[in-house]
Amino acid sequence: MSIHLESLPLRHVLTLPAMGSAVRLARETTEQVLMEWGVSRRHPTVDPALLILSELVANSVRHAAALSPNVTVIYAAGQGSFAFAVHDRHPYQPALLASVTGNSSGGLGTVMELTLGLGGTAVVRGDADGEGKSIWITLPL
Repeated sequence: MSIHLESLPLRHVLTLPAMGSAVRLARETTEQVLMEWGVSRRHPTVDPALLILSELVANSVRHAAALSPNVTVIYAAGQGSFAFAVHDRHPYQPALLASVTGNSSGGLGTVMELTLGLGGTAVVRGDADGEGKSIWITLPL
């Protein structure tokens, strides 16, 4: 699945304090945004997308909050595609491929298993200043 994120016309940005309630608020916002964009709550991609998003936001809260007081979720969608990113200002960039090959355990393994199982993609993009990153997930709709 090769999608140019710039070509996805629908956008939404959510910035939350890096605390436990961010996971619930990000999930609720995702459901609302998808509904506004005409994606049924029963679409087979929605539940896995919510689980992926929850894990990424929880990781940011758990591992980046000391350096990143906020977590930002960026949503984008277009014909047949839904993408989202979780951004924080911690410089560590996890090796997503390692979580697929079994060299990593935990939530990122689940994120990658779900993403790849749906035919999606995952990529880590570092900030230009090297002090933060976004993990982008793109899923087919």
